[in-house]
Formats: sequence, structure tokens, C-alpha cells
Amino acid sequence: MKKNIYEQLSDEELLKKRNTFRGVSIGFGIVFILGIIAFITILVIKGAKGFPFAAFTPFIVMPVTMAPLFINLNLVNKEVKSRNL
Repeated sequence: MKKNIYEQLSDEELLKKRNTFRGVSIGFGIVFILGIIAFITILVIKGAKGFPFAAFTPFIVMPVTMAPLFINLNLVNKEVKSRNL
């Protein structure tokens, strides 16, 4: 198995994929930060007493969701750097 699956892409496809991964990661990051702000605001306003545990689920799942995205972004950036683009 190849270590970097992005070696076979053309320069244009590689740059497009890098920009897509970068945009998606920025978007997810913004949504995650806004979610944390909203969650803290609701906790402050309503209080933590009787708050359902299911409300914590997005904050537990988000790092697991973002890990593969960051791994692929790192692979694409390494390939771009190796090609001097």
C-alpha cells in the first residue's frame, strides 16, 4: 500500500484537493467554536443542573471527525511541498 495516495494526482487536482480540505477544516472549526460558545452560553443561562448528557455528544465526536480530515490535509500538504508548488 502506498504511503501517500496523492502522488498520482496532477498538480491542478492536488491544489484543488488541498484548497477543499483547507476550506472544510476551517468551516468545521468555525462551527465547532460556535457550538462551544452556544453550549457555554446555554449552561450559564439555564444552569448545569439537570442538563442532559446527550448535549455533550457533539463535543466528544468532533475531534474524532476532524482527525481524518487533518491527516489527509497533512498528506496533501506534504505532496504539494515535495512538488514545490
